[in-house]
Amino acid sequence: MLRSALVVVVHLVVWLLVSAVAGLAFFLTSERSVDVASHTATLRPDFSGYAVVRTGPVFPDFRLDTDTPVGVTITLGDTTASSLPELGRRYAAIGSNPDGQIDAVRRSLTDMAVDSGVRGLAVGLLPLIGWHVVGRERRRQLWRRLPTRAGLVGAGAVVLVGAGLTQPWESDPPAADPGTPRAWQPLSAFVGPGVPLPGDLDGVEAAGGAAAQQTRRLVQSALSTYEKSQAFYDVAAADATMLDLRQPREDETVALLVSDRHDNVGMDRVARAIGDRAGATAVLNAGDDTSTGQSWEAFSLDSLNAAFDDVSGRWAVAGNHDHGGFVRDRLSGLGWTYFDDEVVDGPGDSRILGIDDPRASGLGDWRQESGLSFDEVRQRLADAACEADERGDRVNTLLVHDANLGRAALTRGCVDLVLGGHTHVQAGPTEVIGTDGTTGYTYTVGTTGGAAYAIATGSKPRRQAGVALVTYRDGRPVGIQSVGLETNGAYVVGDYERLTYADEAEEEPAS
Repeated sequence: MLRSALVVVVHLVVWLLVSAVAGLAFFLTSERSVDVASHTATLRPDFSGYAVVRTGPVFPDFRLDTDTPVGVTITLGDTTASSLPELGRRYAAIGSNPDGQIDAVRRSLTDMAVDSGVRGLAVGLLPLIGWHVVGRERRRQLWRRLPTRAGLVGAGAVVLVGAGLTQPWESDPPAADPGTPRAWQPLSAFVGPGVPLPGDLDGVEAAGGAAAQQTRRLVQSALSTYEKSQAFYDVAAADATMLDLRQPREDETVALLVSDRHDNVGMDRVARAIGDRAGATAVLNAGDDTSTGQSWEAFSLDSLNAAFDDVSGRWAVAGNHDHGGFVRDRLSGLGWTYFDDEVVDGPGDSRILGIDDPRASGLGDWRQESGLSFDEVRQRLADAACEADERGDRVNTLLVHDANLGRAALTRGCVDLVLGGHTHVQAGPTEVIGTDGTTGYTYTVGTTGGAAYAIATGSKPRRQAGVALVTYRDGRPVGIQSVGLETNGAYVVGDYERLTYADEAEEEPAS
């Protein structure tokens, strides 16, 4: 009994030891391509204890102590920026709200660690399996033959095969470094005297060669934009905690409506602060989170997700600027609910239906059709809503990017409320009496990113940035309140506007 237990313990120790060594080797030699800071970037983990960003030959490299033994080198690759000033402005905008990017890197490193650990556990079984497959007698024979010529040849062959598989002599070529060697120094020293740095950059270090030194003014400009952006949105988020907003009753649920963010990650913490102030426990996203829908804009989607990661109810549609399937795939993978032909549970025990804007990526899987015109999609959406209503599954909220897409469903009396964005101007709520006498409403929220056209990045909104608070009770939307943030930092809070329906007999109790 004791011998058997000892054998099991030895096997377990060998397995875990070999697995740990193999897993660690896999982890330290692994790399992964991700979208970081509007670049295609490569992550390589290490045990330096620093997060190092390699920007290339022009901008300086940066690093920050991770306060853990684990470090990572992030090598930035291709970008769609057309000029260095534009790239600097992007860095500043992303840096003003970095939580999404930090989460994206952390998720990737966690996935790499888990993958390496699983592979290590599998490798750790190989010597144990080989030990038992060979057997005691064969092991004795091999041991006796090891000092012989044949044994030495066999052992040498094993070593050569292992070396050929691992190729330990291979290593990444050193990064090109024109000019003087790069030496790390505090960011304050790199940018020079007279350039104040925000407190949260105190631990950042920079290193640049001769070419990077010549971009000092670009770095200073980016830092200036960063500081202005941080200050503006920090103040706006703090001011949001004191807004006079209607508070929900115990039997009510509030959903925060956002749309047309267009990469303005600075507004994400402001929108969250407004939602928290109003008691919102759900988020409705009417699309246009990006300007082009390309993978370099992953930072915007990661920022949105980081701001509302702990909110369980999150519904979204893609806007016309969210071209292709990247935006939908990214946010769906992060837990946001998109729509595929079906009416689903919505905020406050309501039922909700949505559809991506046909000008973005067609209908996709919706009805398995594509290439339809805007009006054809509008009619099919109305058919779907009315079919649901006829079978007792009424659509309380129809979430679209452009509210005009829900006009036919409203006119036919099949939905309670159509929510959209797209125009960058708040409108409604507007009552619509259906052909059957049913009451419905349409509402368009302004641009949450404060975007002019499809551009919203900068040190502050380019126009009024808007969100809305939609209140639900007994499974129906019963009120909407708009909130706007002006370019000067002042808030414009709209009145709470009740939504009443022809089939409701009782009045809303006093708030």
